[in-house]
Amino acid sequence: MSAVVKDLAQVNADLQEQKEKVEDVDFKMITFSLAGKDYGVDIMNVKEIAKADKFTFVPNAATYIRGVYNLRGDIIPIIDLRLFFHLPVETNEGLENLLILRINDQVYGTIVDKIDKVVGINHEAIQPPHPIFGDINIKYISGVVEKQGDLYIILDVIRIFTVSDDDKKQSRSGVSDSGVYVPPPSGDSSQRDRVSGFADSAIGFIQESLEALRRFVVTGINEKWLQKRFSEWSVGRSGSALQLRSASEADDFLSPFNSPCSGDFWSDSYANAISRILPDSSSTIINVWNIGCSKGYETYSFACILRSRYPDARIKIWANDNDIMAVSGAPNISFSLEELPDYCRPYTVRGQSGYSFDQVIRDSITFEFHDITNENPLPDLDIILARDVISFLPESDQAGIVSSFSEKLKNRGVVIMGRNEELNGVIWQSIADDPISAYMYTV
Repeated sequence: MSAVVKDLAQVNADLQEQKEKVEDVDFKMITFSLAGKDYGVDIMNVKEIAKADKFTFVPNAATYIRGVYNLRGDIIPIIDLRLFFHLPVETNEGLENLLILRINDQVYGTIVDKIDKVVGINHEAIQPPHPIFGDINIKYISGVVEKQGDLYIILDVIRIFTVSDDDKKQSRSGVSDSGVYVPPPSGDSSQRDRVSGFADSAIGFIQESLEALRRFVVTGINEKWLQKRFSEWSVGRSGSALQLRSASEADDFLSPFNSPCSGDFWSDSYANAISRILPDSSSTIINVWNIGCSKGYETYSFACILRSRYPDARIKIWANDNDIMAVSGAPNISFSLEELPDYCRPYTVRGQSGYSFDQVIRDSITFEFHDITNENPLPDLDIILARDVISFLPESDQAGIVSSFSEKLKNRGVVIMGRNEELNGVIWQSIADDPISAYMYTV
């Protein structure tokens, strides 16, 4: 009987000790393994655990950045802790184990070998770090602790993912060997420094959305504008707000892209700017290709400018669009005199249903329903007007159209692109005094 009482007393003592231990727990960590050793990270920094693969590649990023990942609408960078700590990596063709960490206001995915469990300890049991406890730099270790015979190395994820001011000054890129990311001071409206390549990846997602939602294809023709627009547009946005989730959001993003007077008669000031870039010419015939003429407002505006600029020449404009409803109504356009800019008014006549352009202007234009990605049988051209059109073609078609420009243009011909487009190449220049075979203007 006494033995039984003794055993029960021991059980009660053990239970009391466990209770005291539970009550003493003031630090919980998620434990995981890297290269055969056990690690822990403060559970307060862990948003969730997950499994994933097929990360989106980030060009020119640090080797430990595996890419970015769409986590239920949030685009997050994925850091491979094995590569970050220069640990051996086992080949894994399946899903990777991810610890999703929240550091300040940013979310990161970190790849580890295996995620184990939640371990609770008293913070007083944490011992100072020592190089003998791990294969990683001691500055990334906040401490070590033993629990039920297992030794855990506790990582300082704040240190890993935050660059100190001194480190930032030493790093030209804002990313140094003492951290991955530095947030701006509170209230700073400037763009946050992100993991190397992450901003480019966010732009990559924007690029994919623009192509899917609005067929806007980013190439060398418009990539400078995209970079500038993203820099402006992303201020104050993060996570899912950095994405374009609908056609209306894509339209909002693209709204500054269009050239002035898009879809309307060109204003007097814009017409003057166009007229100034047109070269002097003694030719008796001026051949023009107007790509993407839509309802004809742009075409008629340009025809009036050309007639004023080259009064003795025969103007011939081939105006193409693949919108059959728009282009079919263009030859019969009518309007009130009040809605017409001053430079167009000398070339109008009054009819029963309002004003229209005179016969000379109308005869100078051939409106055609035509897909420019197909063959374009045109004579040698003096001017190509292609505002805000090529950017909405597939990349291969963009290259083909640009190549056709060089074939169709006369020597010292002119290409007029959209305000936010440009052509790169040997013959495409925007400097009018450069003795080359063609000029390109963005107005």
